[in-house]
Amino acid sequence: MSGGPAVQISIESACEKQVQEVALDGTETYVQPLSMSQNLAKLAQRIDFGQGSGSEDEGGVGEARGQEWGKQEQEEDEATVKFQPSLWPWDSVRNNLRSALTEMCVLYDVLSVVKEKKYMTLDPVSQDSTVGKTPPVLQLLGKKKSLATAAQLLLKGAEKLNKSVAENQENRRQRDFNSELLRLRSQWKLRKVSDKILGDLSYRSAGSLFPHQGTFEVIKNTDIDLDKKIPEDYCPLDVQIPSDLEGSAYIKVSIQKQAPDIGDLGTINLFRRQLKPKSGTQPWHLKLEAAQNVLLCKEIFAQLSREAVQIKSQIPHIVVKNQIISQPFPGLQLSISLCHSTGDKKNQKSTPDKNKPDDHLYVLEHNLHQLMREFHKQTLSSVVMPHPASAPFGNKRMRLAGPMAYDKAEITSLQQSEGLLEKIIKQAKHIFLRSRTARTIDSLASRIEDPQIQAHWSNINDVYESSVKVLITSQGYEQICKSIQLQLTIGVEQIRVVHRDGRVITLSHQEQELQDFLLSQMSQHQVHAVQQLAKVMGWHVLSFSNHVGLGSVESIGNASAITVASSNGEYSVSVRNGPESGCKVMVQFPRNQCKDLLKSDVIQDNKWNYLRGPHKEVHWSKMEGRNFVYKMELLMAALTPCP
Repeated sequence: MSGGPAVQISIESACEKQVQEVALDGTETYVQPLSMSQNLAKLAQRIDFGQGSGSEDEGGVGEARGQEWGKQEQEEDEATVKFQPSLWPWDSVRNNLRSALTEMCVLYDVLSVVKEKKYMTLDPVSQDSTVGKTPPVLQLLGKKKSLATAAQLLLKGAEKLNKSVAENQENRRQRDFNSELLRLRSQWKLRKVSDKILGDLSYRSAGSLFPHQGTFEVIKNTDIDLDKKIPEDYCPLDVQIPSDLEGSAYIKVSIQKQAPDIGDLGTINLFRRQLKPKSGTQPWHLKLEAAQNVLLCKEIFAQLSREAVQIKSQIPHIVVKNQIISQPFPGLQLSISLCHSTGDKKNQKSTPDKNKPDDHLYVLEHNLHQLMREFHKQTLSSVVMPHPASAPFGNKRMRLAGPMAYDKAEITSLQQSEGLLEKIIKQAKHIFLRSRTARTIDSLASRIEDPQIQAHWSNINDVYESSVKVLITSQGYEQICKSIQLQLTIGVEQIRVVHRDGRVITLSHQEQELQDFLLSQMSQHQVHAVQQLAKVMGWHVLSFSNHVGLGSVESIGNASAITVASSNGEYSVSVRNGPESGCKVMVQFPRNQCKDLLKSDVIQDNKWNYLRGPHKEVHWSKMEGRNFVYKMELLMAALTPCP
């Protein structure tokens, strides 16, 4: 080798780190070496704490440890850095329990030393007696300064607490205001105009044409003091309504006798007692409902006043201040008043006495509100797009007037429609006529005991028509005396009477006419009752008439009469009953029983003695019995021959 040329050999040091990854471009990524803490943790994982530590096993243990440390050094030489966890899953729990036991043993030893005093004694630190005592004045000043510092800290803390409480209350008020505003928005129409929140009280969205705006403003209630306790009825939201809509209002409808001086009726001023609000109801809700009611009442009265001026009737309607006066029937007047109270004490002094009877017709007030809502609905639904598009706006029948060649009368009939005032006058006429009919029937029933009159009113009626069934009976004989049954249909200006046999009679609105008709029917009932009683008792009806042409003339209707004969024909009873003259009963006996009858030379045969003689009147007031039919039954039973 010495004779040959020298060859240079490059020696590369061995890799001390393990290669983790080799990239595609040849770059090698090495595993970082373990730090001291990681190496310590690795070594601690290899310790077996469960192995005994006695002196007798030290030899075997030493050899085993030597082998393990040898293996460990061999692994370190091979640069093995993989972490090997314990194979036992409860290893960490055992380690924690062992450390806890160690700490508890140390704590027990410390407590034993301190308590038993035999291991160690704790003495206070001796103070140097050379140090001079502080004078009392300086101690007082120090304490005063310390107290001032503590007081200053407490005041600063109290101030911060007050500020935080005030901020919380303000935030709560703001949240309550927003929630109340949300609730208000869910029930009323609201809109924001610049920095204000405005609401709408009118019925324009429902079809109203009333020119009043009906606008209210929503404001925040800031009248409460934050330093004081908030009351339970506090509401963070308030509303401001127009001054002319404040208070309460209602429409009073009454029918009364015509006053001598109509001019004094316009100054009427009536107020209704305010109802107590329900618990849980917000004050702004009550205020808005009252304001909307005032607005609706004003709209109704304005519509009625406009129609009262425009409608041409035989008796003109009168509008005086806040009252409309109409005359539905002669001697009667319909008064429609707008009663508006603003809550002032001056207006409350002019309230009429409480002892005065209330003649307010609440049914008509309710009907006025209902009619106004129907008018709104018609106004809202009247605007219909024409079909075809080239046709003019308006009603469909009016659009057909040209193609169908309607004349003037037909077009006028299409354009005519009843207004609010005409409808309420018709309803008032019907209510008055119905009340007058009921009063007439009740007065006759209370005044006349025999026969009895009964009225059965129908529960299902119309605003312009009602019906009542009138029965005329006798007490104790209801089953056999059913001849008089009347069906009265009460309309607007007349009463239609339907008899049991189908006859129809039309009566006017006059009370006397209805009373005379019922009295004549009661008079006829007595005669019909005698006819039914004769059939039951076996007597024969010889003659019957509802309208007798003989005798005195009745001022009310006509008298009725009936003649019945006994079963053997010996006796006959004649009854004449009139509405005004009353009842008259005559009995005819046989001639052989009449002692005061003069003998005649013409009649010689005895067979003529069995004929009935003259009539004798019965003293009806001296007859026993509770009513007319019962007396007739006793009379007919006395005259009936024994079998």
